[in-house]
Amino acid sequence: QVHLVESGGGLVQPGGSLRLSCAASGSISRSNAMGWHRQAPGKGRELVATITGAGRTNYADSVKGRFTISGDNAKKTVYLQMNNLKPEDTAVYYCYARGVQPMGIPFDSWGQGTQVTVSS
Repeated sequence: QVHLVESGGGLVQPGGSLRLSCAASGSISRSNAMGWHRQAPGKGRELVATITGAGRTNYADSVKGRFTISGDNAKKTVYLQMNNLKPEDTAVYYCYARGVQPMGIPFDSWGQGTQVTVSS
């Protein structure tokens, strides 16, 4: 089992910044991708950003230029730096990770979510 624990959410004013962290525990032989989704009230879950094991990144159009995803393979941690936050960024942010554990066992894990609220 690979467990993910998110931290760094909270309340911030429009234009402010937050940094989310997601730490993975458990044995991982290969990380294929880690990233973030979010779900706003009354809406479906949407992709925010991903980073592959090779370091390639992908962003939703709505966050390009404002959010930056990065990873630390040694710490099995992924970060999401969010700048110039807007009220429409308000959502529960979920970390996910997929890859392979020892013995070739694939995993696809989600964190419990962290609330981000952008409001004046």
